Amino acid sequence: MMVRRITGIVGTVLLTLALLGPGVSAGAAKYTILLSMKGPGSGNPFWAAVERGARDTAKALGVNLVVLAPPAETDVQAQIGQIEDQIAKRVSAIVVAPTDVSALNTTFDKARAQKIPVLFVDTDGTWRSKLTFIGTDNRAGGVLGGKFLCGAFKGKGDVAIITGVMTTQSIRSRVEGARAAMKSCGLRVVAELPANSDRALGQQVMEDILTSKPTVKGIFAANDLMALGAAEAVTSRGKTGKVLIVGFDAIPEAAQAILSGTMAASVAQSPYNMGKFGVQNALRALTKKSVAKRIDTGTVLVTKKNAAEYAK
Repeated sequence: MMVRRITGIVGTVLLTLALLGPGVSAGAAKYTILLSMKGPGSGNPFWAAVERGARDTAKALGVNLVVLAPPAETDVQAQIGQIEDQIAKRVSAIVVAPTDVSALNTTFDKARAQKIPVLFVDTDGTWRSKLTFIGTDNRAGGVLGGKFLCGAFKGKGDVAIITGVMTTQSIRSRVEGARAAMKSCGLRVVAELPANSDRALGQQVMEDILTSKPTVKGIFAANDLMALGAAEAVTSRGKTGKVLIVGFDAIPEAAQAILSGTMAASVAQSPYNMGKFGVQNALRALTKKSVAKRIDTGTVLVTKKNAAEYAK
């Protein structure tokens, strides 16, 4: 398995070099790219994968990389402070997953004034001057999760949604997609409660749903940490398999939960590619090469049929 993973990374690096074009690495060491994530990699496998993709690619291309993240996905001011500090240090380019779709726009204006390109990853925003958005079509991913529950219940019954921080575009799009899919097939969405992308809150919210809405038989959670928390609540009530839980991200622990039956499904993204493509396209911009306005990294529904691929 390790050989396969190393081979995959080597292939990724070679493909990156090919896409960037001949000679693009020459002089790359003079550039410093900031990767500003909205959550720390040490606390979330998703952000750890984004960081790994960025670091692997930066190392291969010889570009300098600074990785920063606020202590929590809700800490907008901390992210603003980190980015503005790097702008003052004249970072060459900014690859950012914004904690809020609009609150950082003034900060991005400061980057633009210094001719620093800004690329969004994972979460899109309202800032009009962004170079590109690299990430998942989160609404399509939400639809995938919602349709799974539609199929499981044949369009009949009560379901609920555990949301994250709804000012975050990616979370909002996932919720909108899942809600639309479930309503269109006849499922009744009887509750939508926030758990702020937190596992403990996900468990607490699920406890509340089981108490206040005992007819609920399906849950769409906007990320896997909340889904795993919900699964703990369902297990503690002895309802594993009776309440189906669908998450988002397909982190290894969620894939393992799907294999064990405590979760039913998750929607996989490609966080490694977000980091990789972020660095790749930042360097393309800095070397005056074209960058697509939108780069979709894709989604896959993960069930027991393919969960083993994600449980590593």
